[in-house]
Amino acid sequence: MKFYCLASIISAATAFAPTSFRAAVAPHATTSLTASYEAVKCVNNQRTSALLMSDEDISSPDYDLLGRPARPGRPLKIAIAGGGVGGLTTALCMLKKGFDVTVYEKTAAFARFGGPIQFASNALSVIKEIDEELFERVMDKFTFTGTRTCGIKDGLRADGSFRMTNDSLDYLWNADAPADWFVKFPLKECADLFGLPYTGVIDRPDLQEILIDECRKIKPDFISNGNPVTGYVSKGKGNGVTVNLADGSEVEADILVGSDGIWSAVRAQMYGEEIKKSEKAALKRETILKTDDYFETGYKVYIGPKRYFVTSDVGDGRIQWYAFFALPPGTKKAPSGWGGTERTDQADPEENLVDYIKSLHEGWSDEVMTVLDSTPPESVEQRDLYDRSPELLRSWADGNVVLIGDAVHPMMPNLGQGGCQAIEDAFVLSETLELVKSSDKLEGALQDFYKKRIVRVSIVQFLSRLASDLIINAFDTPWSPHDDLGKTWKSYLTFFWKPLLQYAIFPGQFAYLYSYHPTGNMGDLPATLQAKWKKQHEEDAEKAFAAASEDGYQAVAAPSFFKIAEQPETVMAMKKN
Repeated sequence: MKFYCLASIISAATAFAPTSFRAAVAPHATTSLTASYEAVKCVNNQRTSALLMSDEDISSPDYDLLGRPARPGRPLKIAIAGGGVGGLTTALCMLKKGFDVTVYEKTAAFARFGGPIQFASNALSVIKEIDEELFERVMDKFTFTGTRTCGIKDGLRADGSFRMTNDSLDYLWNADAPADWFVKFPLKECADLFGLPYTGVIDRPDLQEILIDECRKIKPDFISNGNPVTGYVSKGKGNGVTVNLADGSEVEADILVGSDGIWSAVRAQMYGEEIKKSEKAALKRETILKTDDYFETGYKVYIGPKRYFVTSDVGDGRIQWYAFFALPPGTKKAPSGWGGTERTDQADPEENLVDYIKSLHEGWSDEVMTVLDSTPPESVEQRDLYDRSPELLRSWADGNVVLIGDAVHPMMPNLGQGGCQAIEDAFVLSETLELVKSSDKLEGALQDFYKKRIVRVSIVQFLSRLASDLIINAFDTPWSPHDDLGKTWKSYLTFFWKPLLQYAIFPGQFAYLYSYHPTGNMGDLPATLQAKWKKQHEEDAEKAFAAASEDGYQAVAAPSFFKIAEQPETVMAMKKN
């Protein structure tokens, strides 16, 4: 007990000392504090007495005190299943709080794999709150899209020249008014409302390398590769969890975090259910292509009958595109964008997938065809899409085990919030566990985490699914009095949706998404970051365009699906004539 008193006096004294003094003394005080606890533990060979805590935190002597650098007790031991974005962000959050963290990842070693991931303004706020250096490194690799025009374009009426026009209703009474843009998204305006950095993308391999590096600065051996979590045994209140690994070994931890994605082994055991097969998919690829609107647009959603087509600037002159389809479960049109399959695994290895996608978009704008024609057919990949209904009736936690990210709330990619919500999970879970002072309180803390997150995540899941289902099932080419392109009931419905989407639904949706921002208003920082990025982005893109042109990889932005001589100026003009 004397060791405890001495450590407490040192800790209390340095807490009120000047900053410079604390900086010099803190390492020694922390070392002394740790040594003191080890001495007490060895001499007494007992659990630390719960009498050392305040009345409201009194615990049985059978449970451990959980400490932090400035608080008595041992570190909380965390096992994390899965080393994706959610798992690595959780690891970094918890390591920075002094927890003992190990990530168990199934891949034998990390390799540069995977495309860009979108970070909306809410996720950027969380990243900055987690760590300033992490935020700066992400910004160095970031491509802003939310500073430029983003929105929904008419897949049939866009004239093929990638021109910038407004999204007003002028075309209703003016037959010559352009109808290229249906509705634009207020991404910048909603970010400015909260003073947040603008939405954009970062290459997933860059993000993973940054997160791994930041974690290793704190704990060099924090990750165990090639030995994933296969199951667990939660041992009850205050007794932690036994984690089962693929090689047959077991490890002990206070908490197991299931962040092992849509095919989560932790979820499968917790809920006792199989992973459902995907009924939606996207064929996707990247291409280097300079269009007339490249520097003015972030991402565009082309809508038309029964499907939609998305393009996004992802930096370095690259345009990433997605063609969304409803496919029967198990369909393999192309190798998986998640890895694990080859070209020979697809239904027809010889099929030209670019021609296949073009055939499904026959009559669509040449803007879509130009992007497709710039893409090598053999590079097309398939990304199966998964989502689940919100877990309103089942907790995300089972004893000392908890689920986060895609393991518990996968969502459609339409709002780009899958990774963002996983990052929010990581931050909120770490903040919740930081307050726990005794091991017997951990189960309750995990339930508190679920209660904190379930409402917001459920709303985001609902909005993501709604966006996906509406575009495929209820949207069509909007009605116009000047042509016959949109004459179905869906066309009239789409037309009447326009003012609602433009002035109510989209502003409310993005304002809600960005309303979670733990940093608070960042003042002039977002504008400063955007100005710095813009110049570098233009330079890097122009270099990529020049290199691609020399190598013969860049397509000319011109009509392509039909012969130029046979193609009218626009599809709309063809209908008029």
